[in-house]
Amino acid sequence: MSRKYASNEPAGFNNHIQKVAIIGAGGNLGKHFAEELVKTGKHTVTALTRIDSKSTVPEGVKIARVDYDDEESLVSALKGQQFLVITLSLRAPAHTQIRIVKAAAKASVPYIMPNVFGYDITNEKLSMEYLYGSAIKICDDIHTLGVSSYVAMCCGFWYEWSLALGPATFGFDFKDKKVTFFDDGKTAVNVSTWRNCGRALAGLLSLKEIPEDADDKSPTVSQWKDKPLYVSSFRVSQRDMLDSVNRVKGTTDKDWEIVSEPSIQRYKEGIEDMNKGDHTGFRRAMYTRVFFQNGDGDFETSRGVQNSLIGLPDDSLDESTKRALEMVESGWNPYA
Repeated sequence: MSRKYASNEPAGFNNHIQKVAIIGAGGNLGKHFAEELVKTGKHTVTALTRIDSKSTVPEGVKIARVDYDDEESLVSALKGQQFLVITLSLRAPAHTQIRIVKAAAKASVPYIMPNVFGYDITNEKLSMEYLYGSAIKICDDIHTLGVSSYVAMCCGFWYEWSLALGPATFGFDFKDKKVTFFDDGKTAVNVSTWRNCGRALAGLLSLKEIPEDADDKSPTVSQWKDKPLYVSSFRVSQRDMLDSVNRVKGTTDKDWEIVSEPSIQRYKEGIEDMNKGDHTGFRRAMYTRVFFQNGDGDFETSRGVQNSLIGLPDDSLDESTKRALEMVESGWNPYA
């Protein structure tokens, strides 16, 4: 298929994404997507919400109420949208995302950013495992339908969420002042803040959709069709995280009980606990897996990050750590 150029399009063609729909615009991640898109002033942002939803969305965002069990309701709300972002709650039924994707195809939505925010979907070692396999599957489903193109935001784990969530994730038990390092705690992985994920989406959709002509080498949205978008706030280890916590809290290592655990052992035990019905086993296994010392969690080194191509600003590790600690102190619990 020949490449599309704006110079060959009919008169009146607008070479930018203007209409963006977000599912989950009132959630932890979705609200940052919505807020950052509205800030650019370049888009009409529509939040798709359940008919009976009580969640609030950022100012400047339109609301379209839908019935997720009624495909025609979804199709109607998605008609005319150019880019769909899917963020789903932890409690969303497993079939919800593919139902949305099929509706988007019927509505001829050109681009979908699926709910697969995390690690490198091209990493075969991760994608072959149960913990990560669903990410590549939904991307394949979008591609197979043959209407929309996916853009997968590979951003690593969300930093504030993960640090605040407890010992099952990054190994930090703030209540008992205990840190469990996986191996020596010095394996670096890529992570992102919610805010920078929002900025990344806004940066991407501020680009031209397609090149102006064959000589135009500037980045465009179309270059990420059916590909990962690699972004990262930080490439950090658990040791880096503890150093940041110490700087923010004014503590030292002497204030913590620091222990270590082999990552492979921790991963296997997490899988065993998960199979016994312990939901924390899933989190322990999923997080520990990317800290294996083979570099699976460090896509910055293996693939490179594309922050500069989309104008993503630098993030502050200590400011992000401070936000996470404020979440802990507030008693935040997404599973309550």
